[in-house]
Amino acid sequence: MTGATRSDAGLSQHRSGRDDPGRRAVLTHSLYFDTYANMNAPKAQDDVVRLAGMMAAMGTESRLRIMRLLLSAHPGGLVVGEIQEELEINGATLSHHLEKLRHEGLVYTKREGTFLRCLVNTEALQTLVGFLFAECCGRNKAIAPDVILKRCSC
Repeated sequence: MTGATRSDAGLSQHRSGRDDPGRRAVLTHSLYFDTYANMNAPKAQDDVVRLAGMMAAMGTESRLRIMRLLLSAHPGGLVVGEIQEELEINGATLSHHLEKLRHEGLVYTKREGTFLRCLVNTEALQTLVGFLFAECCGRNKAIAPDVILKRCSC
């Protein structure tokens, strides 16, 4: 390898996605450290990217209304027609919104004969809420935990 470090060679091969038959593939831990600076960054970065996708999926009025309605129907969920009727959303638009929520893992569906039942993925929501609480209530105490608990105990 002329003029390149082992990690540079691994990085160039990794980025190009091609194998160079004259060069042995070298993807070492040094590539990992050179790129991310520490061992925990990619996992944390992956979580942030995933959570940002969830937040973006809920970033429209219609999707927030869908999530709120499905949460009110938890744990049984609602059939798509019930959501459509309650929120007065046309079928194509509702299908688009549900697909976005499903893609981000916030909602899942179960087929019941000819009907599709939509349910909230509470584990995904717990992860999202836990992420937000960890910063606002944990490290810097921007919001006192008891204030949040009072709002949640309706």
